[in-house]
Amino acid sequence: MGSNWENFLKNLGEWRGSFTQLSPSGEILGSTPSILNLEGLENNQLVRFRLRRYANADYQDPPSQDYSQEYRSLGRQIIFFDTGAFSKGSLQLAPFAEFGAEFGFVHQDRRLRFVQLFNKDLKLNSLTLIREFRAGSQALERPPLTVDQLLGTWQGTACTAYPDLRPPEILSTTLTITRSGDRLEQTLSFGGQALHATAQIDGQRLLFSPQDQPRQILLLPDGTSCNTPLSLQLRQAFFVEVGWLISPTERQRLIRNYDASGAWVNATLVTETKVA
Repeated sequence: MGSNWENFLKNLGEWRGSFTQLSPSGEILGSTPSILNLEGLENNQLVRFRLRRYANADYQDPPSQDYSQEYRSLGRQIIFFDTGAFSKGSLQLAPFAEFGAEFGFVHQDRRLRFVQLFNKDLKLNSLTLIREFRAGSQALERPPLTVDQLLGTWQGTACTAYPDLRPPEILSTTLTITRSGDRLEQTLSFGGQALHATAQIDGQRLLFSPQDQPRQILLLPDGTSCNTPLSLQLRQAFFVEVGWLISPTERQRLIRNYDASGAWVNATLVTETKVA
């Protein structure tokens, strides 16, 4: 795997898109057009970040917000993978503190980012879907994700990276998803383990009800899925995840894992291909 900085540079360019606010149940609340510039300077030793938000999608009026920042290094709370995908977020879950995670994917002339926020009561509070297109390209948005698109057998590779920069771990994965009426069954196999889960299909929500931690997967625009607990629990390990279906047979998932002390332990990028 390349260095964090080298993989960060795979996001360079001008990206035009929008920030779409979602409720915790996936309802669209509003959308703000945006232009994001990531410019490499000084032989890519410096990256200038500029984000502008607009009232209208024609970008003709002055931006309603204009924020800039420069980077020569990256914090330990963020990991970039070889594809340019990244996982960023809170280092520690703590009582009476907000918790958040951001996920980003890059594929050809598209970027997709997603932000999950939990409030001080540790309940899922707000979601932001960020769809971006390289300026001047003809890149298109993916259709909204559906249950039928997920059904089948997916074979992939999971790359797990650590904040202490130890070598990443690579595992083969197999995810099998089937449907029976309003129930979804999935089995994930990796490293000699097999994890089974069942969900109730409720429109564009998949509701999982394990006793220890009820969670949901939201099926969203642009082939996006958002997988979170409905609320976080202190002294209980958990993960948060976002997926992106980049073609009918290609999917990427980013997972951010926390241990029972609430500390962030690693991030995993899964790249999957539908084989059946």
